[in-house]
Amino acid sequence: MFNFSDSFFNKVEKKTNVGKETILNLAAKLQQSDLKNEATLREVIQELGKMTGKEVSKDKEDKIVKAVVDDKVPKDINGMF
Repeated sequence: MFNFSDSFFNKVEKKTNVGKETILNLAAKLQQSDLKNEATLREVIQELGKMTGKEVSKDKEDKIVKAVVDDKVPKDINGMF
C-alpha cells in the first residue's frame, strides 16, 4: 500500500495527534474515493478537521477544494511536513 517510514508517521502524529492506524485507514478510504468529486472532497476535509480537532472555515475549505480539483497539490508528501 504505502511505504512511509515510522519517522514520517511520528512527525504527522506529533503535529496532528492522529495515529498511524487512523492515517492508514483514511488513506485506504481516499484511494477508493473520487477526489475530483467536490462533495466527496468536502466530506474528507471535514473528517480530517474533526480528527485533528481543527475547525476548517468555509473559505479555507473552498481553497482546498479548488487546489485539489485544479491539480495544484504538491506531489511530494514528505515535503509537506
